[in-house]
Amino acid sequence: MTSPSKPERPLPLGRDAYPAFQNIPTRWMDADIYGHVNNVQYLSFFDTAVNGWYVSQGLLDPRSSPTVFLVVETGCHYFSELIFPETVEAGIRIEKIGSSSVIYQIGLFQASKEKPAAQGRFVHVHVDRETRRPLAIPQETRDKLTLLTAG
Repeated sequence: MTSPSKPERPLPLGRDAYPAFQNIPTRWMDADIYGHVNNVQYLSFFDTAVNGWYVSQGLLDPRSSPTVFLVVETGCHYFSELIFPETVEAGIRIEKIGSSSVIYQIGLFQASKEKPAAQGRFVHVHVDRETRRPLAIPQETRDKLTLLTAG
């Protein structure tokens, strides 16, 4: 019997791989007993970066938009520590736009660093706010999302 193969660890992408950035200040409560930002906060940074971009582009009003994007998958690879206090520069790019879903790649950078402290995958599905059923991404939204496409 063979042992399962270990998934390959991705190489960190540089700043130039990301078409957009959102700045996120770390908070006192983000740090753990070891003195660095706790790993669970990184996923929160992903969520803040992507939803902040939606708001800045007029694609989302968190209180009243009839449709929203829900997270269905996320993951993170860690390369170095983030700390408090500092401002995280979250690079955002899109790997793929489907009919109702978007696959993001996000890099979390310390100021002036070329390589991310962490990078991850973040999958959103466009849904009706009330029914939570998937809906096709409207063309106007799709046009704005293409600004973030990788490559």
